[in-house]
Amino acid sequence: MKKADLYATLRARILDLSLAPGGALEETALCETYGVSRTPLRETLQRLAGEGFVTLAANRGAAVSSMDLPVIRSLMQTAPMIYAAIARLAAENTTPAGINVLKSTQRSFRKAVEQADAGQMAIHNHRFHEAIGEMAASPYLMPSLKRLLIDHTRMSQRFYNARTRAEQKTIRSACDQHDAMIDAFVQRAPAHAVALTLDHWALSRDGIERFVAPPPLPLDPTQEIKDAV
Repeated sequence: MKKADLYATLRARILDLSLAPGGALEETALCETYGVSRTPLRETLQRLAGEGFVTLAANRGAAVSSMDLPVIRSLMQTAPMIYAAIARLAAENTTPAGINVLKSTQRSFRKAVEQADAGQMAIHNHRFHEAIGEMAASPYLMPSLKRLLIDHTRMSQRFYNARTRAEQKTIRSACDQHDAMIDAFVQRAPAHAVALTLDHWALSRDGIERFVAPPPLPLDPTQEIKDAV
């Protein structure tokens, strides 16, 4: 496997939770799995570490970046500020090329919504917000946005795995919000773009809260069996 393909594969597996947060990345096993030597593997892990996907520690090797309580708390505190600032700059720095990327990504996202493909929804949503960051063109905010999107995308796997009609409706609302955000960028309306972005974040925030605190178990453990009969 080429180094670029190895990078893309590991990145995707981290984002879709195939590689669990905090899990060790054992070099020998990875080399055997992907048919690479240690040198390109280590170079790939260093690149992923520089982007925030992986942590490297002396004498302990590589591990997938964790999503422990401090990480989640930091995400909840800083995400709305970063997303809002990025949206404002994107609306002020809108370019035809940037809008074309957003529209193309949104078409892919909407197709994933129609197919109820949670993994693809998460990936295309990641790309959508990354494209907004690229249009914002801030050398200071972009690194923060990219790091934020890693954890947001991993946590959003639960959000996009809709189990009820209400959750499916929420996903459709998020999809429609993407279109409204694109319109705000086209119109170069920073205040409107920020308001839409914060509303959009509110939907994700609720999904993240469910990820952190799943529904309680039934008081009667046999109730679900009774209901199914």
